[in-house]
Amino acid sequence: MPETTWFRSDTGVRWAFESGATCLDFAYLGGFAPDAFGPASGLPGATTDSAWDGLLVAADLGDWLAERFGPLGAAPSDRELTDARALRDAIARLALSAADGHAPQSRDIDAVNLYAAVPDVPPSLPGGGRQAGAVRLRVSQAMASVARDAVHMLAGVGFVGDPARRLRRCAADDCGLVFHDDSRAGTRRWCSMTKCGNRAKVRAHRARAAVPASKPQA
Repeated sequence: MPETTWFRSDTGVRWAFESGATCLDFAYLGGFAPDAFGPASGLPGATTDSAWDGLLVAADLGDWLAERFGPLGAAPSDRELTDARALRDAIARLALSAADGHAPQSRDIDAVNLYAAVPDVPPSLPGGGRQAGAVRLRVSQAMASVARDAVHMLAGVGFVGDPARRLRRCAADDCGLVFHDDSRAGTRRWCSMTKCGNRAKVRAHRARAAVPASKPQA
């Protein structure tokens, strides 16, 4: 299940973003190009020339995976970090293609399919008396779960020709963050109602207040 991702902007503002998918949370660990979003996105590095990387060292990968899938049997290696970055970047590019209605690159689809082919983290019910399956959670299993989540999401939204696709950008022109609208009504417009949604409400209120009241007819 996707969790709330907390960002701290270049100005030090901390805010919560719900991407709507675990694979998107993973892509937001620095997978998107610096110019993919506007300055109001609030992402680290959005207003600077230097790209932010949430997977700078192997420990970053281990911490993120452990928070979502549980303790790992072993810390990620540098090779696994390299693989994780490749998957992260491929998911980010595919998400942008789907949100913008562009045809995806086959190499990115191949990358996601490659990781999704590995055995993932099996579901389990709490409260049992026996340990089922492997005791030690491997990095490859967690990565496979992320990749399979991407397959499920992208197969559901498609890439081109669907105006009602649920993978879309924030409606604010100076933001444009990509999210998966998993709401029942499918009417989500903003990355966050407390950020871009609230800014839009304020602008609309000011615009209404600026319109002079019509004079009563004699």
